[in-house]
Amino acid sequence: MSTTEELVRATDPLDMSLSTEELDAHREHITDFIGEQYEAAGADTVVMGLSGGIDSTLTSHLAVEAVGAENVHALVLPSEVNRESNMSDAERVASELLDVEYDVVEIDPIADAFLDAYPDADEDRMATGNLYVRIRAVLNYLVANTESGIVLGTGNRTEALVGYFTKYGDGAVDCHPIANLYKQQVRQLARHVGVPEDLAAKEASAEMWVGQTDEDELGMDYDTLDSVLALHVDGPLSASATASEIGVDAETVERVRELYEASAHKRRAPPGPDALY
Repeated sequence: MSTTEELVRATDPLDMSLSTEELDAHREHITDFIGEQYEAAGADTVVMGLSGGIDSTLTSHLAVEAVGAENVHALVLPSEVNRESNMSDAERVASELLDVEYDVVEIDPIADAFLDAYPDADEDRMATGNLYVRIRAVLNYLVANTESGIVLGTGNRTEALVGYFTKYGDGAVDCHPIANLYKQQVRQLARHVGVPEDLAAKEASAEMWVGQTDEDELGMDYDTLDSVLALHVDGPLSASATASEIGVDAETVERVRELYEASAHKRRAPPGPDALY
């Protein structure tokens, strides 16, 4: 059964719980995938950024299951936008929950060097936010190249469908192990593999600026967003039927559709012209 079918088949579209058997199947499928990517690349390690959020926490747990803690190298990348609880949670995951090798790299000095070189961007919150995300990606690859590793992404299906990621930032990876899971399913699988509840239920943030949260920026909670995506974008229901089914206004469904269509370029490789001859 596909991920979308699992969600659409629910009697209550906002109750998308997976059975123990389904969660076990997802767990095995993803760990097998990570192992296959690792072996195919002939890698010595897998490298990933730990943010303290649920996506990277789940991915790191599955990576350890797939290739062993000794072959996982995590990066904790604090800055002015995420210095408090997120970074302490990230270190907790690396040192206490998984016991993997990790490095802490301050990225504010790197960002400052870019903004000193091009100060016009300093007043553009989105531009500077994306800068922080892209610096994290560069550091992931610096370590991976040094250690003959591959970079694991932490993007989920919900974020991919609405374009809620930074092009060549958190989207710049060798593979996305949890790309087939909606956000609610990420939380369910995290609990299933033993992630503590305070981390599994933690409010999501892309850590682009101080106080930023995903749901504030998206304009809706993840439960609603997942339902619209599963029933309308991925699923068979019309916009009006979806709005009626989950009890939201038509404008909410239309906003999700617009996000999906406007972000199509993020889900494709950069285009080039067709061959001339």
